[in-house]
Amino acid sequence: MARDSDIEIEIDGYADLLAELKARVSSTQVRAARAANTEVLRLYWSIGRDILHRQQTNGWGSKVVTRLAADLQREFPDQRGWSPRNLLYMRKAAEVWPTEVEFVQQAVARLPWGHVTVLLSRLGSREDRDWYAARAAEEGWSRGVLEHQIKVGLRGAVGSAPSNFPAVLDAPDSDLAQQLVKDPYVFEHLALVEKTDERNVEQALVDRLQDTMLEFGRGMAFVGRQVRLTVPDDRSDEVDEFYVDLLFFSTEQLRYVVVELKVGKLEPAHVGQLGTYVAIVDDQYRRSRIHAPTVGILLCTGKSGPTVRYALASAAAPLAVADYFGLPDDARAALPRAGELEAVLVDELSDG
Repeated sequence: MARDSDIEIEIDGYADLLAELKARVSSTQVRAARAANTEVLRLYWSIGRDILHRQQTNGWGSKVVTRLAADLQREFPDQRGWSPRNLLYMRKAAEVWPTEVEFVQQAVARLPWGHVTVLLSRLGSREDRDWYAARAAEEGWSRGVLEHQIKVGLRGAVGSAPSNFPAVLDAPDSDLAQQLVKDPYVFEHLALVEKTDERNVEQALVDRLQDTMLEFGRGMAFVGRQVRLTVPDDRSDEVDEFYVDLLFFSTEQLRYVVVELKVGKLEPAHVGQLGTYVAIVDDQYRRSRIHAPTVGILLCTGKSGPTVRYALASAAAPLAVADYFGLPDDARAALPRAGELEAVLVDELSDG
């Protein structure tokens, strides 16, 4: 005999209620996990504050910290985090964020402790730590991604690519567009190819797909690779065809972003080519009442300041030019053409 639980009964509104309850439970679990993490960080900060205070007033040295770590490990054998090194991180946290309110109200309090130790060990200023903590919290960076972004100097790179945005876009849209680009783009995580054959290059690119896509920034939705653009000839039945290396859509700024990758030094013709692609995408893809103007990013492996300035000055479309590096010379030589990078990346995305 079938049990009632085995029989799917159609009840008006039941599916909606179940979906609502599942969402509510999941949301509560997330909030509980965040609250628990904040309490752990609050505890660590308070321990660090006490150690710092004792060192300042009682002249405690490193030996006392080592003894304290041993006693805490003995008292709480099932808990991790009581090493001398970790206690010193707690002390450093209290030193960087001097009050509990100041610490809890910063984005750092929303990060796992492992992320906090990276901020403390890899960065030297409170300003830098707060900036990277905010980006990590907003964009959900893993610890590895956080370390990578600090290593490549993301803060200094964001918004620094030469562009003609102020000349061709109205404010404040020009400032928003500038936030989409950085200089340089660093694909350093790709420099792990031991051999120069094409297959190894492809596998290295695919294995590091997530980190590679992160280089293009938060909120960049992938539209396509080698996107075909067609322009009818008014005087005949022929159609001109063009292919965009990479096409993204910024979900935060509601604009299309055309990315062209060139292996080698910038040539003025590259800027003209990208400007044409941007104009076509802006005309054929953009919804003018909803979307912001389309922008283009030209990535190359070498550029001259004056050449970039002159090339951008002559362009009517909003464009930026940035270097990219990190792909080893042997891997770059193994690529059969300049588009191999985007080809491999996007083929993997398409298969998924």
